[in-house]
Amino acid sequence: MGRFVYWMNVSLDLRIEQVPGDNGAGDWLRIDEQLHREFNAQARALALMVQGRVVYETMEEYWPRAREDASLPDVMREYGEIWTTAPKVLVSRTRHTAGHNTRVIGGDDAIEQLAALRAETGGAIGVGGATLATQLLRAGLLDELLLFTHPTILGFGRPLFDDYDLPIDLDLIEQRSFEHGVTMHRYSVRDAKEASQC
Repeated sequence: MGRFVYWMNVSLDLRIEQVPGDNGAGDWLRIDEQLHREFNAQARALALMVQGRVVYETMEEYWPRAREDASLPDVMREYGEIWTTAPKVLVSRTRHTAGHNTRVIGGDDAIEQLAALRAETGGAIGVGGATLATQLLRAGLLDELLLFTHPTILGFGRPLFDDYDLPIDLDLIEQRSFEHGVTMHRYSVRDAKEASQC
């Protein structure tokens, strides 16, 4: 059975955007080469990426071109190659096709389709997008959080989960520190459903 892992850069107050639409590109992020290499390693280890439309279209706009852009550092070109060639699922009600090794699912039974996908996939399934992660959390299907915490308090902006105000019990699996004060914490979600319960 696969594991849905919600991977996100966050501020100390668990914000993922300061300005609507910045999509993880705010100047509060401290992403250097060391941290980007960790992102690359984490992405390379995923069995599958599952992304909501907003995240997917942000990635689709940039990374396929980045892999061939000689003006970019090699670590960024490498991530462009990883993202472009990795198997992906786009969850969308409005899009029906996508390139770059991407399957599209949507409709009223999207969460049920994702539960089936989780049951038939071995390994970690990266989740991109707060709306999608919140839906998986509500359904009891979110298995882990992989948070890269940047030493900034934003005070406002989009939270880690959309419209979710219930306690979430977590167990710390792994933690690491990087330069510039960034920390990585991987947590398991205690009440995630087993595949047989889906």
